[in-house]
Amino acid sequence: MEITNIKEARNIIEDVELGSIADELDVNPGDILLSINSKKVKDVIDYKYMMADEYLVVEIEKPGGEVWEFEIEKDPGEDLGIIFTNPLIDRAKTCNNKCMFCFIDQLPPNMRDTLYFKDDDSRLSFLQGNFITLTNMGEDEIQRIIDYRLSPINVSVHTTNPELRVKMLRNKNAGKIFDILKRFHEVNIEMNCQIVLVPGVNDGDELRRTINDLATLYPSIHSVAVVPVGITKYRQGLDKLEIYDRNTSEEVIRGVEEMQNNFLERIGTRYIFASDEFYVVSGNKLPEYDEYEGFPQYENGVGLLRSFKTEVEEALEGSVLTELKQNLVFATGTLAYEFMKEIASMIMKKYINLKIEVVPIKNNFFGETITVSGLVTGMDLVEQVIEYKDFDKVIIPRSMLKRDEEIFLDNVTLHQAIDKLGIEIVPSNVDGIELINLIETGVRS
Repeated sequence: MEITNIKEARNIIEDVELGSIADELDVNPGDILLSINSKKVKDVIDYKYMMADEYLVVEIEKPGGEVWEFEIEKDPGEDLGIIFTNPLIDRAKTCNNKCMFCFIDQLPPNMRDTLYFKDDDSRLSFLQGNFITLTNMGEDEIQRIIDYRLSPINVSVHTTNPELRVKMLRNKNAGKIFDILKRFHEVNIEMNCQIVLVPGVNDGDELRRTINDLATLYPSIHSVAVVPVGITKYRQGLDKLEIYDRNTSEEVIRGVEEMQNNFLERIGTRYIFASDEFYVVSGNKLPEYDEYEGFPQYENGVGLLRSFKTEVEEALEGSVLTELKQNLVFATGTLAYEFMKEIASMIMKKYINLKIEVVPIKNNFFGETITVSGLVTGMDLVEQVIEYKDFDKVIIPRSMLKRDEEIFLDNVTLHQAIDKLGIEIVPSNVDGIELINLIETGVRS
């Protein structure tokens, strides 16, 4: 679930689940939750914590201002069945860092307001997996995480060198990160960490120091991902940063694999994982499926390609050689072009008369240094695919669209892109089985 109404702070009820406790009590959309057991509900964490009780006294304010009080006996942990207008039930906490690599600071003007919002909220980390820096919180919030045992949470570490972290994040509190992580470790809060690598800044010896520090908190810190800095053409007035090329990506892979071998021997896990981008840019072979150890950092772009390829292979094994007369376009970011050509070749061998053209979409909107599919815009897609003739359908990764809406980053909707192109555009999750089903049946999951 994506939290989009991040500025609404009141506990307004948007819907009530049919047959739930709230439904039976005639709680309705538009009502406001005032308190539970005489305590105000600060946010969704408070709400979930209070739901553990078997006996509740709940105050609800009706649209006319009348307050209803309910005494409720229920099973431990049973929910009332209330859906809030703002699932967070509070304002999302903003990020006050000025990170040298911040992607939001590199966005062009006139995009959707929500794209410019920087969150650094532990509740969003717990609820939907956002990465947080732990720098924009006071002692009360740190203690609240400990008291409520919010777990798992995802932490953007970048470095455990206090002076370097202050420099990278431009926040005087940034150097306290390891002390906070140790406190979480002491109460067994599960964490996954990420490191955005910046060439010549926090890689090399600094990366080894960081990883070795974090490994002392295993298994609380379950895994660490390293991902490359992303640089758009909109960096006026910002630090001059380099991107990882073939040689420097190869250096990162060598260092990561050396540490993986060491950790595998010492603690029985590879522990640190490099994002797919490092493997593609360096030209190195992707690790085998089992080497990702259950894909703990899948949402961070670690193992996405290996998982997808394995799923395609498994789906094709269950198919029989058959005729499938279609001309398809696979549209992808330039990073995954060669990989998707390999996938297309595998698929075409299984189906007679199936033709797949893989089209790499250059990112004119953000700049050609941005190569991932998830940042391809609608107009770049249309303008570059329209040159290809005589195809029946365009298949795009679902990540090109907003999580909860069929709209590209440049505010072009999927329907507008279809109208401009004059051909059906079909989103597919990065799921090999779903893709093969889509090709065989034409039906979206």
